[in-house]
Amino acid sequence: MNTDKIYAESIANEYAAKATSKVLSLKKLDAKAKRPSKIFSYTFGIVSALILGIGMCLSMQVIGSGSVAMTAFGIVLGLVGIAGASVNYPLYKKILEKGKQKYAADVIALAKEISED
Repeated sequence: MNTDKIYAESIANEYAAKATSKVLSLKKLDAKAKRPSKIFSYTFGIVSALILGIGMCLSMQVIGSGSVAMTAFGIVLGLVGIAGASVNYPLYKKILEKGKQKYAADVIALAKEISED
């Protein structure tokens, strides 16, 4: 068994031009349709959680001056964070639906083409 030959073939395969398959194109198109909704929901969820955490820290007087005004501001800030986290999923679903509508014709055409082959 010639290991040098096997090694050379594996390296050559890495540099060889790869034929793009229709299934791979369909997966990429599907990911392209879903990407904006995922990016938005992760970003918005993280920001909402951070706002909620800052509000909790202010209301429990972990940070800030500990005055009544800061505690009240912390409660309001926490409620804003809770509201943001609560609407995150419905917003995700709306953005996802828009992305699917945008690429629906291309995905259906490509899927039909794959199924006919």
